[in-house]
Amino acid sequence: MGRPPAGDEMNRLLAAVAVLISGSFAVAAERPNVLFIAIDDLNDWIGCLGGHPQAKTPNIDRLAARGTLFTNAHCQSPLCNPSRTSVLTGLRPSTTGVYALAPWFRTAKGFETTETLFQFFHRHGYTTLTTGKVFHDAYPPKLDRADGKEVEVWGHHGGWTARPKTKFVKTPDANPLVDWGVYPDKDEDQDDWKIADWAIEQLRKPPTGPWFLAVGFRHPHVPCYASQKWFDLYPEDKLVLPPVKDDDRDDLPRFASYLHWSLPEPRLKWLQENEQWKPLVRAYLASISFVDAQVGRVLDALKATGLEKNTVVVLWSDHGWHLGEKGITGKNTLWERSTRVPLIVAGPGVTAAQKCHRPAELLDLYPTLAELAGLPRKDGLEGHSLVAQLRNANAERKRPAITTHNQNNHAVRTEGWRYIRYADESEELYDLDRDPNEWTNLAKEPKHAGTIRELREWLPKLNVKAVPRSAGRLLEYVDGTAYWEGKPIRPDEPFR
Repeated sequence: MGRPPAGDEMNRLLAAVAVLISGSFAVAAERPNVLFIAIDDLNDWIGCLGGHPQAKTPNIDRLAARGTLFTNAHCQSPLCNPSRTSVLTGLRPSTTGVYALAPWFRTAKGFETTETLFQFFHRHGYTTLTTGKVFHDAYPPKLDRADGKEVEVWGHHGGWTARPKTKFVKTPDANPLVDWGVYPDKDEDQDDWKIADWAIEQLRKPPTGPWFLAVGFRHPHVPCYASQKWFDLYPEDKLVLPPVKDDDRDDLPRFASYLHWSLPEPRLKWLQENEQWKPLVRAYLASISFVDAQVGRVLDALKATGLEKNTVVVLWSDHGWHLGEKGITGKNTLWERSTRVPLIVAGPGVTAAQKCHRPAELLDLYPTLAELAGLPRKDGLEGHSLVAQLRNANAERKRPAITTHNQNNHAVRTEGWRYIRYADESEELYDLDRDPNEWTNLAKEPKHAGTIRELREWLPKLNVKAVPRSAGRLLEYVDGTAYWEGKPIRPDEPFR
């Protein structure tokens, strides 16, 4: 054994250790909090993205002004459960096999113990809290609300409880959620108001040490209900409808229709025939402005409590929503209207008032937040950190955004192109610079063969089958036959 340190030498050594220890505590104390705001079914109809010229979202817009807005961000799946599973696990739907509304990803073999974004932050010293719809649907199935295995603190669940006794609109499908109109009289009766209330309460009495608070709002998901004052922002006689083209589907492969073959959301044709297109668009916009106000209430509380300076704020939506484009309403497609989502990051380590036009994926949130928080790199994630773009919006990013809907159906989105390849190998290609509405499918034009070859290289190599007990918007393609919810689609069966 070596000679023990002499007195002066020992003192210097102890002093050095003290500096290291105090430094580590300082780093821990300076770790930013995370406010994680999820919005259900919100497309790019927000002021700062310009998806609709009349959209009024002052609170989301001011968050964008305080941070970085990704103008070319896309979901991993145009459906709630697989999209949220991807965000929370950092894995693609084609890796987990979670493609449909059910089941919960913990039932998938090999993913029973996957460490979610919540669990990762908790393991590194964060208190985790959630309210509203962050998981699908809000709480994982069969979870005791006091159980901290997924999240430590479970807040107000929320739902679609503020509903009239009967639907306002008699849609072709009797689904009670597919409805729109002025309801209720007071914002305070909406669950999203109560979700904001619970989040505000946590911000006023925050946990000791760093925290990760997820707030999941349900609007503008159907039913599109809002009080009269939000409808008043969008007078029906001045309402701008989204651009549509009557023969838009004529150059599409038949398989494109299979992804949204039989849905409760009405088609554009029905809306037009029943004079419901304007009312639905108006209700969707009103619902957006209502949820924007709830976002504003939470952001105001963050600032009032003095927590804003050391809190990373992330705002995102799980997928987009059609309001007549391509002849449909709802999601469940691989086109821009269904995949493009708001994505805003603000706070420490983020450059303010910048717009990034590089492709981004919701899958990138896991590694991005880990890096912003100064946490160790998490192995096995399929997303890539956006920190370089958060510091400089023009930083290079060669990777496209990839969206998947059911097995072997993918869209690849670069800065200028959208390429879609379906399970039957049919394809679509759009030049977004010249054709932002995706009205002209270029896939069969020989001059674009090279572009298709390049984009095809980005398609996921792993495409696992749907996990057992999958249900809800499930499309399967087996031996040349497409199956919707387990029933074969006849080759001559018309798109409904």
